[in-house]
Amino acid sequence: MSEAILDLSTVTTNGQVTIPAEVRRLLGIKPGNKVLFFQRANGDVVIDNASVAAIKEAQAALAGVAEKIGWTSDGDVLEAVMEQRYGADA
Repeated sequence: MSEAILDLSTVTTNGQVTIPAEVRRLLGIKPGNKVLFFQRANGDVVIDNASVAAIKEAQAALAGVAEKIGWTSDGDVLEAVMEQRYGADA
Protein backbone atom coordinates (compact mmCIF):
# COMPACT_ATOMS: atom_id res chain seq x y z
CA MET A 1 0.00 0.00 0.00
CA SER A 2 1.41 3.39 -0.95
CA GLU A 3 1.69 6.26 1.48
CA ALA A 4 -1.13 8.81 1.30
CA ILE A 5 -0.32 12.38 0.37
CA LEU A 6 -1.51 15.01 2.81
CA ASP A 7 -0.74 18.65 2.21
CA LEU A 8 -2.40 22.03 2.65
CA SER A 9 -2.80 24.98 0.35
CA THR A 10 -4.20 28.42 1.13
CA VAL A 11 -7.00 29.96 -0.92
CA THR A 12 -6.19 33.52 -2.02
CA THR A 13 -8.74 36.33 -2.09
CA ASN A 14 -9.10 35.59 -5.83
CA GLY A 15 -10.06 31.98 -5.08
CA GLN A 16 -6.73 30.61 -6.30
CA VAL A 17 -4.71 27.82 -4.73
CA THR A 18 -1.28 26.40 -5.43
CA ILE A 19 -1.41 22.66 -5.99
CA PRO A 20 1.33 21.16 -3.82
CA ALA A 21 4.36 19.89 -5.77
CA GLU A 22 3.87 16.28 -4.64
CA VAL A 23 0.26 16.29 -5.91
CA ARG A 24 1.35 17.88 -9.22
CA ARG A 25 3.96 15.14 -9.64
CA LEU A 26 1.46 12.41 -8.79
CA LEU A 27 -1.08 13.71 -11.33
CA GLY A 28 1.47 14.68 -13.97
CA ILE A 29 0.30 18.30 -13.93
CA LYS A 30 2.56 20.65 -15.85
CA PRO A 31 2.37 24.46 -16.31
CA GLY A 32 -0.49 25.30 -18.66
CA ASN A 33 -2.42 22.07 -17.95
CA LYS A 34 -6.04 22.27 -16.88
CA VAL A 35 -7.28 20.49 -13.78
CA LEU A 36 -10.66 18.87 -13.37
CA PHE A 37 -12.70 18.97 -10.16
CA PHE A 38 -15.65 16.61 -9.86
CA GLN A 39 -17.82 15.17 -7.12
CA ARG A 40 -18.36 11.44 -6.88
CA ALA A 41 -21.69 9.91 -5.90
CA ASN A 42 -20.40 9.36 -2.35
CA GLY A 43 -19.71 13.12 -1.98
CA ASP A 44 -15.94 12.99 -2.34
CA VAL A 45 -14.52 15.83 -4.43
CA VAL A 46 -11.71 14.72 -6.71
CA ILE A 47 -9.05 16.70 -8.54
CA ASP A 48 -7.43 15.21 -11.61
CA ASN A 49 -5.31 16.22 -14.56
CA ALA A 50 -7.87 17.23 -17.17
CA SER A 51 -6.34 15.03 -19.80
CA VAL A 52 -8.55 13.47 -22.41
CA ALA A 53 -8.73 10.34 -20.26
CA ALA A 54 -9.93 12.29 -17.21
CA ILE A 55 -12.58 14.10 -19.21
CA LYS A 56 -13.77 10.82 -20.74
CA GLU A 57 -14.02 9.33 -17.24
CA ALA A 58 -16.13 12.26 -16.06
CA GLN A 59 -18.35 12.01 -19.14
CA ALA A 60 -18.84 8.28 -18.57
CA ALA A 61 -19.78 8.89 -14.94
CA LEU A 62 -22.38 11.48 -16.00
CA ALA A 63 -23.73 9.65 -19.04
CA GLY A 64 -27.53 9.61 -19.03
CA VAL A 65 -27.89 11.77 -15.92
CA ALA A 66 -29.51 14.70 -17.78
CA GLU A 67 -32.16 12.46 -19.28
CA LYS A 68 -32.88 10.79 -15.94
CA ILE A 69 -33.57 14.14 -14.25
CA GLY A 70 -35.49 15.58 -17.18
CA TRP A 71 -33.01 18.09 -18.57
CA THR A 72 -33.61 18.58 -22.27
CA SER A 73 -31.61 21.69 -23.17
CA ASP A 74 -28.51 23.73 -22.38
CA GLY A 75 -30.87 26.15 -20.65
CA ASP A 76 -31.78 23.47 -18.11
CA VAL A 77 -28.11 23.00 -17.29
CA LEU A 78 -27.49 26.76 -17.02
CA GLU A 79 -30.50 27.15 -14.75
CA ALA A 80 -29.18 24.42 -12.43
CA VAL A 81 -25.72 26.01 -12.34
CA MET A 82 -27.16 29.42 -11.52
CA GLU A 83 -29.34 27.92 -8.80
CA GLN A 84 -26.31 26.21 -7.23
CA ARG A 85 -24.24 29.39 -7.39
CA TYR A 86 -26.83 31.96 -6.32
CA GLY A 87 -29.73 30.07 -4.77
CA ALA A 88 -33.22 29.25 -5.92
CA ASP A 89 -34.03 32.90 -6.71
CA ALA A 90 -31.29 33.24 -9.39
